[in-house]
Amino acid sequence: MNKAPEQQNNSGETPEKTEGGRYMRQIRSFVRREGRLTKGQAGAMERQWPKMGIEFNGELLNFETIFGNSNPVVLEIGFGMGKSLVAMAKAAPEKNFIGVEVHTPGVGACLLEAERQEVDNLRVIEHDAVVVLNEWIADNSLDGVQIFFPDPWHKKRHHKRRLIQLDFVALLRKKLKEGGVLHLATDWENYAEHMLEVMGEAPGYRNQASDGTYIPRPEERPLTKFEQRGQRLGHGVWDMKYTAI
Repeated sequence: MNKAPEQQNNSGETPEKTEGGRYMRQIRSFVRREGRLTKGQAGAMERQWPKMGIEFNGELLNFETIFGNSNPVVLEIGFGMGKSLVAMAKAAPEKNFIGVEVHTPGVGACLLEAERQEVDNLRVIEHDAVVVLNEWIADNSLDGVQIFFPDPWHKKRHHKRRLIQLDFVALLRKKLKEGGVLHLATDWENYAEHMLEVMGEAPGYRNQASDGTYIPRPEERPLTKFEQRGQRLGHGVWDMKYTAI
């Protein structure tokens, strides 16, 4: 596996050369957090990556070839340690799931959990989601995209680094089929408001909430331990679903 990280500064931005040889800033979908794999994670990577890991071969992904069927495909961006993604895949065998994550221990943990749960309708990609969307995923091919608890960049001066921006959701709309669903969730109220503002300006989406704001947590999104703890402390979580139109 070729997992070498690209040159990157501490802000989550990757310098990219222009034609004149100067570097410009390119916003990435993540900030890389290095970490060591546990023995279990490393073992799962060895055993499961050949089956569940997706490597880029320079061509658009063929979902029917990857999964061996034509079931609907849901892409999750930034699945963390992958426990909720595995739970969703196990609960919906009629769908195919692809998870994108750059944190190697998270990928290992996801593969380990998928192995334990005997889930076979899940594949994982260890790469930047923006690159994956631009170069790996065909237009009008996804039935769903889910982004749960992305980095809130809570300081106002860092809001421009938030993943949910007009350009990014426009890219997601290109990849979603008509009728496909974008599901967002955050536990930062300010980010929830930011998401509503961005999505309200983004063409090609319809908010599923009757009042144009938030929806109750859908049953298919597992309640995480972190979320349960937050509820006990009185913290809120905001879910949004948008249909591609």
